[in-house]
Amino acid sequence: MGTSVTISAARDGDAEQILKLQYLCYQSEAALYGDYGIEPLTQSLDDLRAELARGCVLVARLGEEVVGSVRGSVDEDGTATIAKLIVHPRMQRHGLGRRLLTAIEEKLAEERSARRYRLFTGHRSEGNLRLYRRLGYSQVSTERVSPRLSLVLLEKEAVREAVPRDLAASA
Repeated sequence: MGTSVTISAARDGDAEQILKLQYLCYQSEAALYGDYGIEPLTQSLDDLRAELARGCVLVARLGEEVVGSVRGSVDEDGTATIAKLIVHPRMQRHGLGRRLLTAIEEKLAEERSARRYRLFTGHRSEGNLRLYRRLGYSQVSTERVSPRLSLVLLEKEAVREAVPRDLAASA
């Protein structure tokens, strides 16, 4: 009997597994841009624990192993910033990144009233760009941060569920 991947809120005890997975997942990005000093590779365990305490962090689990994660926060204008979408290399290309991104969007809309979503990725990260575009994100800007790296900012509006007519009429 196989174990299926579940998505849930991260727990305090997940910090070390998330950090190790983040380090593993960002190796390919660092190699792509020739920069091993990127923040996901230098983040401390204490910084990650602080993020877990203040933000919205989801993990994908295969049994007890964390095989994916994503983080998000919402500002006072209702703009959700989604960051550090990671999936273990052996679990990639099976829809888990899409599931995590959809789950964080739903959670941020329901619990924190997100009205739009914003994320960024490197200009050479074609797999990331394809995924985000497939899920409705559009490029809004590109910012050159170094001779080797430009960050592509993408956004999409949150989908609002239609209000049933009988509820709309009584409002």
